[in-house]
Amino acid sequence: MPDVAQLERALRAAGLRVTRPRLAVLNAVHEHPHVDTEALIGAARASLGALSHQAVYDVLRILTDKGLIRRIQPQGSVARYEARVGDNHHHLVCRSCGAISDVDCAVGEAPCLIPSADAGFLVDEAEVIYWGRCRSCATDLASLPTTDRSAAQRGTP
Repeated sequence: MPDVAQLERALRAAGLRVTRPRLAVLNAVHEHPHVDTEALIGAARASLGALSHQAVYDVLRILTDKGLIRRIQPQGSVARYEARVGDNHHHLVCRSCGAISDVDCAVGEAPCLIPSADAGFLVDEAEVIYWGRCRSCATDLASLPTTDRSAAQRGTP
C-alpha cells in the first residue's frame, strides 16, 4: 500500500496537481480494489470529511484518464475501480455475489494479446473476464438440495 508521499509523487508524475480530494480518492482505490463509486465516496469522505459526489466522479475520471487507476465494468455490474494498472491482468467474477479477484494474464508471451483476426488494429490490451462462483458461493450452492441447486445454477428463483 503506497504512503501519502508515494501517492503525491504518482500524481505529480502524471502531470496533476496534488489536492486533498485526489489524494483521498487515489488512496481509497488503493485500499479498496474493485469497489464501486459509492464505496469510494464513503472511503474518501471517511479520510477527508466533506466531499461531493461530483468531486469524486471528477477525480475518478481524471485518475483513469491519466492511467493512475483502471475502471472495470463486468456485465451486469456498476463501474468499479482498481489501482493495479499497466500489467494487462484480468478478473475473476463471481456470478452469485459479484466478488471480483485479479488474475494474471496467461503465461508465456501474452497470448491473450493475439486475436485470431485483428482487422487492422494494433492491439495493446486485452480484457478478459472469467465468470464462475467464488469458493464461498460454490460451497453454499453445493449445500443446497438438488432441485434448488439446479435453479440457482440457472439463475432462477
